[in-house]
Amino acid sequence: MTAKTFFGLEELLKEELLAIGARNVKAVNRAVTFEGDKEILYKANLHVRTALKILLPIKNFRARNEEDLYEKTKKVNWAKYIDVDGTFAIDSTVWSDTFTHSKYVALKVKDAIADHFSEVFKRRPNVNVKDPEVLVHIHVSQRECILSLDSSGESLHRRGYRSEQRQAPLNEVLAAGLIMLTGWKGERPFLDPMCGSGTLLVEAAMIASNTPPGLKRKFAFMNWKDYDRRLFNQIFREAKRARKEIEVPIVGSDIDREAIDISYANAERSGLDEDLRISKNSFFDRKPIGENGIIVCNPPYGERIGKDIEELYRKMGDKLKQDFSGYDAWIFSGNMKALKYVGLRPSKKIQLYNGSIECRLAKFEMYKGAKA
Repeated sequence: MTAKTFFGLEELLKEELLAIGARNVKAVNRAVTFEGDKEILYKANLHVRTALKILLPIKNFRARNEEDLYEKTKKVNWAKYIDVDGTFAIDSTVWSDTFTHSKYVALKVKDAIADHFSEVFKRRPNVNVKDPEVLVHIHVSQRECILSLDSSGESLHRRGYRSEQRQAPLNEVLAAGLIMLTGWKGERPFLDPMCGSGTLLVEAAMIASNTPPGLKRKFAFMNWKDYDRRLFNQIFREAKRARKEIEVPIVGSDIDREAIDISYANAERSGLDEDLRISKNSFFDRKPIGENGIIVCNPPYGERIGKDIEELYRKMGDKLKQDFSGYDAWIFSGNMKALKYVGLRPSKKIQLYNGSIECRLAKFEMYKGAKA
């Protein structure tokens, strides 16, 4: 199988897959390949925080051109995976000099599957782009082609708790990855002083309470012909039983009243709202929440370094030095110049991407007294 993720989260994803019992786990660029049975497939979708998709490959081949792609796709025994009276859709990822249009590749695969059914059964399943029973993924790297079944359906970042958001919200998978990269597991106070839609807060609460990220959503494998409802229900019940109480404060604030209202609504939908403290408050008026805490935040970073961004990051650095002795502050930003205005030397910088924007997750250690 293949689990897709963001650049920079591959090792985290590898560790998560090993933890659920996956075998032969290998990190590659923006993905991790692994082996396992149906139980591992179900657990990967339900439990893994840093995966975007879990793909099950069904056919590998080389294709010389579009016609070759079509013919080799048509030869697959599609009735094994798709019901003739069911629905399907195609998703494509293409990196190739031969195949230059991903939508055209998807169209050829769709035609091949439809024609396979028409020839064998004299009728064919319907295409349903919005809510297909079976989602087929075609990955093309130069002339190497992999046909897979997408076991997740909707991207796994859609946890089911966030229907409201501010502009340009943090992807849930990326948010979970940021927290996991800090090493935080719920053992010390957690603060996001610029919480926006509250995504970092909810993901932190899910990590601290051992709540699986897929607990409130459905998966595409539930429509598969070989879906084992009893096995999934057993895995689901075990996951719910393994949840635990949160033992540290998880606190968020934002200067924007609308953002706070959205954070509350999202937290409520997650079922973890009673474990979170969210208030309308400027970071610069905040006080620490206990000792030895951790700050994780995603401040605005704009396209260019300007006076406002420069001043914001400078004030953040001053605030950290003044009030947060003993804390670790992790700042996620797509503006490398802006990070320099924090005025502190980061002890760690991790390269990541937020969409197409290259970012850094920078760690600032607020030592008590002088650094030894």
